[in-house]
Amino acid sequence: MRYTFTFLLLFVTIIKGQDMKNELKVVNKVDLNKYIGLWYEVAKIPNWFQKKCIKNTTAEYSLRDDGKIKVVNSCIQSDGSKDIAEGVAKVVDNKSNAKLEVSFVKILGIQLFWGDYWIIGLGENYDFALVGSPDRKYGWILSRTKKLPQEKLGRISDLLKLKGYDIKNFEFTVQD
Repeated sequence: MRYTFTFLLLFVTIIKGQDMKNELKVVNKVDLNKYIGLWYEVAKIPNWFQKKCIKNTTAEYSLRDDGKIKVVNSCIQSDGSKDIAEGVAKVVDNKSNAKLEVSFVKILGIQLFWGDYWIIGLGENYDFALVGSPDRKYGWILSRTKKLPQEKLGRISDLLKLKGYDIKNFEFTVQD
């Protein structure tokens, strides 16, 4: 019985160690006043909620009076129309401001269905941002400009690899 418990404890420790090794690390600190504003989507891991977006995808953030962040995502769809989704983000890690949750569903004045929005990479001058989710199913490369220089994209690719992402899963966004 004692050996079974020891083995079980060792097994749990090893599994937990694997989880810790695979844990998605966020940036140390995000200055929300510098982060707000307009971001262009450079690339993303394809997802169901952006399926109809074919170009000119942006995200615009602004601080609300209640401390939350207004989120306005937009893109051009395949039929040429502009799709706009408004939501709200809230910081869930006040120590770093790098872990947020975002919701685009509001029913009877209540925001529902919060999703992880973790800032895992950030340019020194907030010229680019890497956003992901702990399970690495979602990921975005955002920029203050419509395009990033190839050299910077190479560094971003290396950073994404360090964070456990496969850069081959990302598709680049057309920005006119």
